[in-house]
Amino acid sequence: MTDTERFARAGVPERPSLDGLEDTWSRRWQEEGTYAFDRSKDRADVYAIDTPPPTVSGELHMGHVFSYTHTDTVARFQRMRGKTVFYPMGWDDNGLPTERRVQNVFGVRCDPALPYDSAWTPPVRPISAEARKHPVSISRRNFVELCASLTAEDEQAFEALWRRLGLSVDWSLTYTTIGEAARAASQRAFLRNLRRGEAYTADAPTLWDVGFRTAVAQAELEDRERPGAYHRLVFHGPGGDVPIDTTRPELLPACVALVCHPDDDRYRHLVGGTVTTPLFGVEVPVHAHPLAAPDKGTGIAMVCTFGDLTDVTWWRELQLDTRVVIGRDGRLLPGGLDHEAYAPLAGLTVNAARKEIVRLLTESGEMTGEPRPITHPVKFYENGESPLEIVATRQWYVRNGGRDARLRDELLDRGRELNWVPGHMRHRYEHWVGGLTGDWLISRQRFFGVPVPVWYRLDNAGEPDYDNPLTPDESALPIDPSSECPPGYVEVHRGRAGGFIADPDVMDTWATSSLTPQIVGGWMRDEDLFARVFPMDLRPQGQEIIRTWLFSSVVRSHLEHGVLPWRDTVLSGWILDPDRKKMSKSKGNVVTPIALLEQHGSDAVRYWAASGRPGTDLAFDPGQIKVGRRLATKILNASKFVLGLGAAGALREPVTEPLDRAMLTALSAVVRTATDALDGYDHTGALTTAETFFWTFCDDYIELVKERAYGDGPAAVSARAALATALETQLRLFAPFLPYATEEAWSWWRYGSVHRAPWPTVHELPADGDPALLRLAGDALSQVRRAKSERRLSMKAEVPLAEALGPADVLDRLALVEGDLRAAAHIAKLDRLPDRTPDLVIACAF
Repeated sequence: MTDTERFARAGVPERPSLDGLEDTWSRRWQEEGTYAFDRSKDRADVYAIDTPPPTVSGELHMGHVFSYTHTDTVARFQRMRGKTVFYPMGWDDNGLPTERRVQNVFGVRCDPALPYDSAWTPPVRPISAEARKHPVSISRRNFVELCASLTAEDEQAFEALWRRLGLSVDWSLTYTTIGEAARAASQRAFLRNLRRGEAYTADAPTLWDVGFRTAVAQAELEDRERPGAYHRLVFHGPGGDVPIDTTRPELLPACVALVCHPDDDRYRHLVGGTVTTPLFGVEVPVHAHPLAAPDKGTGIAMVCTFGDLTDVTWWRELQLDTRVVIGRDGRLLPGGLDHEAYAPLAGLTVNAARKEIVRLLTESGEMTGEPRPITHPVKFYENGESPLEIVATRQWYVRNGGRDARLRDELLDRGRELNWVPGHMRHRYEHWVGGLTGDWLISRQRFFGVPVPVWYRLDNAGEPDYDNPLTPDESALPIDPSSECPPGYVEVHRGRAGGFIADPDVMDTWATSSLTPQIVGGWMRDEDLFARVFPMDLRPQGQEIIRTWLFSSVVRSHLEHGVLPWRDTVLSGWILDPDRKKMSKSKGNVVTPIALLEQHGSDAVRYWAASGRPGTDLAFDPGQIKVGRRLATKILNASKFVLGLGAAGALREPVTEPLDRAMLTALSAVVRTATDALDGYDHTGALTTAETFFWTFCDDYIELVKERAYGDGPAAVSARAALATALETQLRLFAPFLPYATEEAWSWWRYGSVHRAPWPTVHELPADGDPALLRLAGDALSQVRRAKSERRLSMKAEVPLAEALGPADVLDRLALVEGDLRAAAHIAKLDRLPDRTPDLVIACAF
């Protein structure tokens, strides 16, 4: 069925209105498949977008509206350029944000040791604050089911909002990052990484969030300024006391060495010897290392396993002992140190242990002076609430160039192949890749995620063989090792000596999201589709996740396919509040879009979003939304007026009059400029160009020619034909930005959908007109209007006599439009007086 057959013309309504257009047209677009992807097209005719799957853990906000509108503008433009647009939508529904939302909404916590309860039902919402403080423990399977049900609700709400906003998504392509296709793709990629030696497991110091009780990757860290204090502890050396400044005295039981700079004469005599720790009397070695800072504190530092990432470096490079005292729950471990002074510390939180150990050191006289308050950066998980600790755990990693110079260089080369918009964003990518200190930690000790698809054999003593994991065949994916058995085993072998155990972890959410092009493109599931869409054309995303989503996607595609996953990437700026501060949920200054969409309409909100260029921050401005509504309303009203002049019937008639051809040639330049801007992802430049011309068209050109257009004869036909051509062209120019108003106006007189109409080209418009003639006529009309306004006269008031003064050549050109000017300005007589003034002057006599 063609567009012409699908949409019959609606006719011009008596009172055009923006109200209700979203319901009417979003339903019509879905019913008619206006935005459906055509799978029959070759790759050269496809424009594929790797759409960001928003995290389903609350409400969408204006930042989402901002960036997703930009992507939709690209999709609509490419569709009108003749491409079949592959434009899916996904929901990122696995991972910590979803788990935390479920915990808060239902007042539950997951306990994997509990059995599944098929009769368990969640509490009625909303729960009380008391219930939230005392969560109910449920089994892992119950918890996962609860996560799935809540995200399904959120996804429905998200989809409704996106439809209202007018995203031209093909909703049949929707996916979730916890869905079967995503789990299979994620596990398949992992198994192939493992087979090629790109994935590996290691027992090593790991950044750990004690609140979520999970490992955290380098890309998920953020520094937060926190108050602290320097405490001066006294170690005991062979030649006297050695003062040490530390902000973490609670880690004294984990001290395994002291470190000074090789060139520091103050401590050179200690290097190679030992000292004893205060309070516990543990003998520890003294080493020299270039990372020690002579000007920091006393110039010599204690190395604890583990206080921070520098401790890890020293521990690894100096091959120090390991003495872990902080457990995964953030409390000091029982038996962390074999000393009677340590026993009262076991089980205490870090903060409580700090207070207690300071008290003990003060009593023993081994802490001198008072603590000196400071403010310093402390590492947090970006979604966490407690400072990170470093604990020794077994985790899964994927090589990302952090420990492989050759791979790092290859990934830097990939970044140079990618077309960055704006271009300076590439430097953020290169800074991140060049600063990696380790491989990508992908395992998480959580529940609602894609399971790591491996098992481990248990030897006769019941110890797991981590070096030779058992893996499933790819044809069996997706699998859950906690409920399925490896080949050759049955359930009775689980957990028994000689049997097997499942890897208990899930993969980091980015380990799945990094494969969105493969997931939605049908990798190893629909190879015909995959060949038509991969590598994709565009990755739009936020600048803050270059280091996570963008980089991890490049890593996975490079390792698996040896190519970039897309050709272009367009990065969004931030949305700022009126005080120019970044909007964020943590600051409580976010604005949710639904009320604005209901009050002003989707086109108005989209107009505001389009006023922000890629990579540039944009302040939230309700006034700009009102400007957008005014523009959308004017499009309806101007369309009604033009069609009321009979323009529709003259669409393909000849345009003969100089002013008409001048207007259309000026419009041709607008088409060229807007097209070039959209080709370069400059939607703001394209909209500004189209809007500027539109107001000139409405305020000047229509007013100048409407009397002629009402008449008969070739000049009248020319005016109506020019009006029709200009209206048709401008509706198409505005269609990617204001889809509802343009579709509504288009439906009054054209068949099909404006969003399936071809993008306008300069070849449709005359190139021999003189755009300056339109400006000249508009200037003359403006001067007459101003004269009437200064005298407080109606714009319809007659001007008995007007004199046109100016250079002779200017007045000769003005003569070409004299009839239209006199009709529009209601001038009874116009005299031309050449060479009296250097510029055009219209003097009115009343």
